Amino acid sequence: MFRTYGKRAIATILSAAMLVTLAACGSTPEGGDDSESSSGVSFEQITDTATEETSVEEEAPVDTDEPYVLPEGMYFSELTGEPISEDIKDQRPIAAMVDNEITALPHFDTTKADVVYELMNSTKNDRITRLMCVVKDWGSIDQLGSIRSTRPTNILLASEWNAILCHDGGPYHNDAYFAKDWAKDHISGYFSRVDNGKSREFTEYILNGDLESDIERFGISATYNQYANEGSHFNFVEYGKEIKLDEKYDRSYTANGVILPFTHNSSKLVYNAETGLYEYYEYGDQYFDAANEQPLTFKNVILQKCSFAQLDENGYLIYNCIGSGEYAWYLTNGVAKDCTWAKTSETGVTKFYDETGEELQINTGKTYIALVPDDTWDKVIFE
Repeated sequence: MFRTYGKRAIATILSAAMLVTLAACGSTPEGGDDSESSSGVSFEQITDTATEETSVEEEAPVDTDEPYVLPEGMYFSELTGEPISEDIKDQRPIAAMVDNEITALPHFDTTKADVVYELMNSTKNDRITRLMCVVKDWGSIDQLGSIRSTRPTNILLASEWNAILCHDGGPYHNDAYFAKDWAKDHISGYFSRVDNGKSREFTEYILNGDLESDIERFGISATYNQYANEGSHFNFVEYGKEIKLDEKYDRSYTANGVILPFTHNSSKLVYNAETGLYEYYEYGDQYFDAANEQPLTFKNVILQKCSFAQLDENGYLIYNCIGSGEYAWYLTNGVAKDCTWAKTSETGVTKFYDETGEELQINTGKTYIALVPDDTWDKVIFE
């Protein structure tokens, strides 16, 4: 059975006594078939069900009292919290816009992303989504894409990482943002074309060597500049240990899968207890990277409730991703935790907080982030 979690009343600094509502089972995203209104029940009514223990077999890092000793030449990645080569410590990541229309599939090299965002790209075409792949070790890319246009929200999100935004054009609404010093380092349309038998808009990819030549061509700094945020992006638990949400918090929920209210591609994530990772699905099938035939998997899943403003009749939009006190979910190891998010400036990092007001700890590993429109937030379905 599915459980649909709906609106809750939570302040920027949450009180331990806040309430969570649970929307009715079986609802579908607004505008979809069999759409129906949902009703809520209080958190007290679902406590017994929500806190049921689940049997999970996973290969977790060994949790010991001894601190992990980094091998020589390694450091903890600011994107994943995992050990990577110190050779790229100061290297800026890229944020690549990847077309998520079914015609653009299969994708290549998306499994090399450390963080993947999915968000509505337009209010038209069933609110089609686009992926933004944040990649630290972009020198390892062989063929990433296909690459398409960007939106203002992606410019704001890429700025959190001091990432070089890689895209192919976009609406004029982007111009005001690209005119700002912190957003001027982007590459648009200077990537390779691959003859894949598709229309031209589906043939642009970042191939090995493209980024090096483009960075030199446009005089872009390949290393972090003055707009970079210091330290890790997330509040990672110590490497080699794991946060177990159902042990740390009284209020947590079974989340062996989550269906997102993205009606165009029907994206969802399914927890694999053997690997301890969430696997990505869309268009009715499990997603595989065509470059290596591997599934797209994540240790962490974050869902952000976010309002948006439509900018014109073409369906272009911007999410109101600067703010505080809005709702979010954090999923890891088959368990979900309610929280809130805050982003205080254009280049500021989005932070997540538990009900005590403390910054939420997350496990080391790759992360999937979805910006869920506020008008479909109560259509998020947990398995």
